[in-house]
Amino acid sequence: MAGKVKGKSLTIGVDLGGTKVETAIVDSNGHILISQRYPTNRDKGPDGIIADIIVCVETCLGEAGSSATGLGIGMAGQIEKDTGIVHFAPNLGWHDVPLRDKLEHGLGLPVVVSNDVRAAAYGEWCYGAGQGVEDMVCIFVGTGVGGGVVCGGRLLEGCRNAAGELGHMTIVTGGRQCHCRNRGCLEAYAGGWAIAERAQEAVHADYQAGQKLVALAGSMQDISAATLTQAYIGADPLAQHLVEETAKYLAAGVVGIVNAFNPCLVIFGGGVIQGLPVYSSMVESIVRNYALEAAIKDLRIVTAALGDKAGVIGAAALSCYSSGDE
Repeated sequence: MAGKVKGKSLTIGVDLGGTKVETAIVDSNGHILISQRYPTNRDKGPDGIIADIIVCVETCLGEAGSSATGLGIGMAGQIEKDTGIVHFAPNLGWHDVPLRDKLEHGLGLPVVVSNDVRAAAYGEWCYGAGQGVEDMVCIFVGTGVGGGVVCGGRLLEGCRNAAGELGHMTIVTGGRQCHCRNRGCLEAYAGGWAIAERAQEAVHADYQAGQKLVALAGSMQDISAATLTQAYIGADPLAQHLVEETAKYLAAGVVGIVNAFNPCLVIFGGGVIQGLPVYSSMVESIVRNYALEAAIKDLRIVTAALGDKAGVIGAAALSCYSSGDE
């Protein structure tokens, strides 16, 4: 995928998640003019959720008093590039939903459907921490781990539009069971759900050491990645150990990514990183000790600039994409 946003028209970005939908009107400088966020109602099924998106888009356009040239939507799942069919969206339970056609029919606008994390990476590249960089990797650590790779000024898509699944690279052979069919994935150690599982296991193994985590969460089974962040900030020893351990797992993945792609820039984003930005510096110190010297010579590691707006801004930017732009 070559090129970046051109022109001065307004575009629409939609970030469709398992728990929330965010819609925004975005200008040609990546600024959000109007946005709405509301809970995702999975019980409505694909047609009901799509109908809600259409109503929300029309409402935002009405408030803006303007038209838009296109809409981009990012969501977690396997998406067919040429048709915009969502073959599988695990967070929503969708199978073979013609999302692009349904939105285009309902809105009368051209629509681009993308993986949500790749859209966020595109947003950071166009308007965030990656501006002006031709070789970069975005790694988003939230409930899961995903990313996007820009190589030679092109956002990589892959043979089947599945490039950027960085969370499913193996870092421990035969390791923890991931939510995919593999074991030992980066996500199975450093995704938010995996951090919670590891923290709960640590407390189960040593309840005395885990009292702070239990007190913050209310119960052992309610300990989450956010709980760990709270306890770490409060200087709890077990939390400090678990955070440092998580940083090592993240660094193991980043060493492989840096050696494979030789980016000038690695951008860390997602809810886990936003909650505890120190992960970035922890990972960087390890990567600089273990990655190939040539790969780290000009490498910078930074946190995302757009925060939780990267997805919706990136989706809007993707709607402007034309294969002829360079």
